[in-house]
Amino acid sequence: MTALATATAGSCGWRPDLVSGEKQQQKQIRVPSSRDSGRKAAFNRELRKQCLQIANLEKDKNTHLFNKRNEFRAEYSTLEEVELKMTHNRKTEKMKVQQQLAKIHHNVKRFQCQLMDVKPTPEFIEKMREIMEEVEDAISVFKEEQRQMYEELLKEEKTATQEISAVEKKMEVWAQTPTKTVTTKTTIAKGSSIKSGPDNVLAEIAEFDEFLQRTGRQGGWDDFDHQDFLKVWIKHKGRASFIEEALQYLVGRTSEDVMQHVDWYQEFLFLEAKQKEAIQKWKTKKQHEKVKLLKMQAQAEEELDAEHLAKEKAKWLRLEKERKEREAQLQSWKKQKELDLAHEKEKQMKEEVEKMKRQRKENQRRLEMKRILKDCAEQKKEKEEFLRLEAQMREEAEREERQWLVAREISRFQERDFQKLECKLAEKRTKQEEEDEREKRLAKLKEKVDAQIRRDPSRLFKHTKGWEEHIKETGQSGGGPMLFLPHRAIPSWRQGM
Repeated sequence: MTALATATAGSCGWRPDLVSGEKQQQKQIRVPSSRDSGRKAAFNRELRKQCLQIANLEKDKNTHLFNKRNEFRAEYSTLEEVELKMTHNRKTEKMKVQQQLAKIHHNVKRFQCQLMDVKPTPEFIEKMREIMEEVEDAISVFKEEQRQMYEELLKEEKTATQEISAVEKKMEVWAQTPTKTVTTKTTIAKGSSIKSGPDNVLAEIAEFDEFLQRTGRQGGWDDFDHQDFLKVWIKHKGRASFIEEALQYLVGRTSEDVMQHVDWYQEFLFLEAKQKEAIQKWKTKKQHEKVKLLKMQAQAEEELDAEHLAKEKAKWLRLEKERKEREAQLQSWKKQKELDLAHEKEKQMKEEVEKMKRQRKENQRRLEMKRILKDCAEQKKEKEEFLRLEAQMREEAEREERQWLVAREISRFQERDFQKLECKLAEKRTKQEEEDEREKRLAKLKEKVDAQIRRDPSRLFKHTKGWEEHIKETGQSGGGPMLFLPHRAIPSWRQGM
């Protein structure tokens, strides 16, 4: 791709601000070598030769195909429709190929123009890579389509060649069986007596065909007798002594029949030799005409080559003139560039002086600002130190006050806990005394009820003391109203409420 861009860099226009483009253009403009010229001339000769052959074939085909007076016009009308359809298809395919080539050429031109203004940036490289990939994809698709098309055309050409070979074999078979084409040959023979065909060949062929139509290829004899006659004739080389031996092979034939057959065979050989000689003369004449035509074509090609070389030379002179003009422009541009560089340097020096002045002023301003900022920082630092000491003293006073309050609260809580502890100890002592009193009472009761109990089986059927007390009648106790009701203990947090 780079080589393609380098080879056609001059087509994008000359820009004096890029030395690389100038070098590429200088490399491009060179004198064509003799080897390249020989190759181009050979290729052009072969191309012109093929074009002439195609034109001649097209002319011959159109002469037969589009002839309105042809007797096979009805059959040729179908071929004419096919020819028009194929011509339209070729034109359509040509336009399609030209469009594809124009698209590829446009992409290549765009790539070349991008190369003329190279920027070493990742975005530019990515853009160039995308353009290259697009061009390569387009070329690959075009080549693949052309390859498939040529493969199909080769298959069709092979099929057509096979069909033509089959038709030629049929025509050869028809030529070897003349008995089926008597009417056609008679017509040709009659026509040949009035006018001769091309190069006087048709007259001899028609005369020989008329002779065969009249007498046949064996002179009226059957194949076996004729073959025996030929064997004896060849053996004796046509001498008169062969008649006696021929009569021995030809049973039923007389010497007059043999002499008549000899006369017929001699006339057959004379007409056949005359036909072969006429055909050979016609072929020789055609060969001479072909050689003459080839010489004329070669002379025309040489003239075209000379004209082409003259054009190449004129083109080379034009390119050389353009190169010199570009060199002159390049020299003038270099001088202008040197002047521009001198002005640029002078301007740059002035800008540097101004920049140094601005830098000096900027340094002075920066130093002043730095001094001011330093003073502000010191004042801020003193203020922050004062505020910090003030906050520290405030925190110290608050901490002492909190310590005093905490100490007071601690003493109060300790006093309250001490009172609660005394209350709990008093309650514990009271409960212990009550427990001791209850144990003493239980011990006394136990002493009272502790006795020896004898076994009494009837006791099971008696009322229990509890039941007896239950069914016992209760009268007036005379105790008066109850002044005290027992209650459960009051919790400490509800006392005094």
